[in-house]
This record gives sequence, C-alpha cells and structure tokens, in this order.
Amino acid sequence: MAGEKTKLTRTQVLGLFALSLAIFLIGNDLTAFSVAIPAIEKDFNSDITTTQWIINGYTLAFGVLLISGGRLADMLGRRKIFFIGMAAFAFFSLLGGIATNIPMLLAARGLMGIGSALMWPAILGLIYGMLPEDRSGFAGGLVMGMCAAANAIGPVLGGILTDLLSWRWIFFINLPVAALAFFVCWKVIPDDTPENVTERIDYGGVITLTSSLFCLLLALDLVVDIGFKNPMIIALALATFLFMGAFILVERHVGRDALIPVDVATNHGFFAAGIATLLLSVVFFAALVYVPQYLSKVHNHSAMFSGMGLLPMMVSFGLVSFIAGGLYETVGAKTIVSSGTIAMCIGMFMLSHLHKETTFVQMIPGLVVLGAGIGLFYSAITTAAITVVAPERASLAGAILYMFQIGGGAIGLGMNTTIVAMAPNISTGIDRAFTVNAYLAMVGLVVCLLFVSGKPEDKPPYRKSSLLLA
Repeated sequence: MAGEKTKLTRTQVLGLFALSLAIFLIGNDLTAFSVAIPAIEKDFNSDITTTQWIINGYTLAFGVLLISGGRLADMLGRRKIFFIGMAAFAFFSLLGGIATNIPMLLAARGLMGIGSALMWPAILGLIYGMLPEDRSGFAGGLVMGMCAAANAIGPVLGGILTDLLSWRWIFFINLPVAALAFFVCWKVIPDDTPENVTERIDYGGVITLTSSLFCLLLALDLVVDIGFKNPMIIALALATFLFMGAFILVERHVGRDALIPVDVATNHGFFAAGIATLLLSVVFFAALVYVPQYLSKVHNHSAMFSGMGLLPMMVSFGLVSFIAGGLYETVGAKTIVSSGTIAMCIGMFMLSHLHKETTFVQMIPGLVVLGAGIGLFYSAITTAAITVVAPERASLAGAILYMFQIGGGAIGLGMNTTIVAMAPNISTGIDRAFTVNAYLAMVGLVVCLLFVSGKPEDKPPYRKSSLLLA
C-alpha cells in the first residue's frame, strides 16, 4: 500500500549506521582543516600558498578519481572497494598525524583523497542497494543529512581539537571511527562481488579522463589566485580539452567496457539531474565561502565564529534532508527538487542585500531558507539520479553526480571571486555575486521543471540487490 514502508531489519540498521560513519569521515575531512591552517603554518614555518594544499590536494585527488572509483565499485564489488578505500583513508590519516614536514603532510592528505574517492561511490551503491525500492527517498535523505552534519561539525570539531590538543588530532580521530565502521560493515554487509564479470577495466578511459579532470580542477583552483589570462591557466584549459577529446575517442573504441557505459552516457534524465546539480552547486559553494568571508573581513569576527556563522544554513540543510527523504516517494522528485531550487533562489536574494551594517542576526532568515532549499534539492536529486539508471550502475552514477557538484562548486568559486574582486568593496561584491547566483538558481529551476523526473528511463524494473537482507 502507498502509505506503508518496508520495515528495516536490525542488520540493515547496523549497516546504515556504519556507512553513515564513513560518510561523516569524508564530509568532516572536507571542512575540519579550514580552521587548522594557521596552526599548521606556525608549526612548520610555512605560508598560506603552501598549506592551503592540505585542503586543495585532498579535494583534487578526491574529485579526479571519483568516476574511476565508481566504475571499479560496480565492476569489482562495492563492499570490496569500500574496504580498500577505508583502509587507505585510515592508514594515510595516521601518516598525516605523525607527519614531520610539509611534503609528508601534503602527500598524506592527497592519498587520503584517493581513499575517499574509492569509498564515496561504494557507499552510495551500498546504501541504495541495501534498502528496498520504497525506501530510496530515505536513502537520499540519510546521505545528504549526514553530509550536512559532517560539513557543519567539521570546522567546530577541527577548531576544538586544534585549540585543546593539536591539529594532528584531526587526523588521529579518524582512526577509531574508521575502525568501527570497518568492523560493523565487515560483520553485517555480505559480499557483493559480481559473478562472471565479463567487463574489463578501461585503462585508456581512466588515464585520459583522470588527466582531463586533473587539468580542469587544477585550473579552476589556481584561477582564483592567478587569473584567467595566465599562461598556466590557458595551458591547463587546452590540456583539459585535449585529454577529454582523447577520452571520447577511447570510449568509442572500447564499446561495452567503456569507463562511462553507453547506457549511462545516453541517459537524458540522469544528465539533466547532473546539469541541475552543476548550476545549484554554484549557489551552495558561494554561501560556504563568502558568508564566513563577510563575517571575518567586514565585521572582524574570529575564524571560529565566522565558520560557525554557517550553522543556521547547515542545520536547516541537515534537518530538511531527512524530512525530504520521507516525502520522496509521496510527492516525487520533480516537486521536491523544484521546491528546493525556489528556496535556494529566495535565500540567495535575501542574503544578497548585504552591506557593512548588516548583522549576523539579520542574515539568519536567509541562511535558514537557503539551507532548507539545499536540503530539499540535494537529497532528492541524489535519489533521482541514482534510481534513473540501472541498479548495477548506482556507484558510477553517484560518482558522476558528485563530479557535477565539485565542478559546479569550482566554477562558481572562480566566478564569484571575480565578481567580488571587481567590486569597490567586499560587501558590495558579495551582494552582486549572490544576486548572480540567485539568477543561476532560476535557470536551474527551469531544468528541474522540464527535465528532472526521477523515474527510470527504459530500463528493467528495479532489481533488489543482494544487499537487501531478510
């Protein structure tokens, strides 16, 4: 019956708990080091242009290898790839914690990013495979709710550990959490290695796509500091297109072994979800970066307080994500993602009226509305994108969708930074940038209304995974 949901078993609940811990590790490590950079600079007598790669190196490795990680998870088994990624993440967390110099620290962070790139798509595939079809909306709410909680807690936890113990404990705290998640998953999640796998790893596709994404994300990262006309940016842009062209040629020749199989590459519903995610990620990342910047540079608040200024948005994001997960099967993807996009547009317009006298209290309503929109949008678009492809492509679909999110965030950061830099002062610049972001959200709304459905397109009925435990 429509109102009845399949009850989860104890084993499923334990599995979801362990995978939620893994999501927390990944999300926390994306934001926890933002407040620890000054302490690391002091310990190693380094500068910001070097130490910022503690964050940039992790996100770069993560973003570049996501799609390859998703394809490997679908081909070789999500449980196996999850354990490999978790082991790598924990081991290099230990190396980062005991690092004796900056090169060792940066290398450890980059290698942690590889572990996360293996874990994230495997986690998505495991969660959606573990749950029955009528709880897929709950899966999206759980994933995005945990992401929001981890992103919000990261700067706070990082600041507490840095102040009371040492920045090294941001690494060390990963170890017991990873061990618990590893142990529970080992006990309750059965082996899902596909039998009689005939597909082979597309090494040419992995190399060319990884190279293209590396050049693209590196260019988007560097353009903020050196500008669009710098020869290095131009060279990286050319390399991006050359490697992408090579990737397309390789994919045409390998056929069914392609890194991005033809059934995913030609799925219009999936890529509509990707384009909507790209556009709305500009809005999300702009708020993540420029709300703390405003509080710090205009009102001279501390780094800790400026980071905590995002809490109204992140708490709203997390709570609404869980609520949206429960509504998914009732009202459908289009209604939820469109409502979320409208709320993000309104929230951006509310925040765009910033001036140097605007207080944090006056910003809270806009942050709450924006966070609610983010919670509605991301939880539903994740479920819509993953369930619109065949179940055996779930990890790959989740990885590609996250690449759209990273790409949108990187493009948005470059665009917003340029707008702010061209303004007479930072508050005026943020006002203008947030106004542009609100209009981009309106474009995203058109995409959502016209193309996002969340219903499978010409594929067999949803197959219950071997992970659906009795």
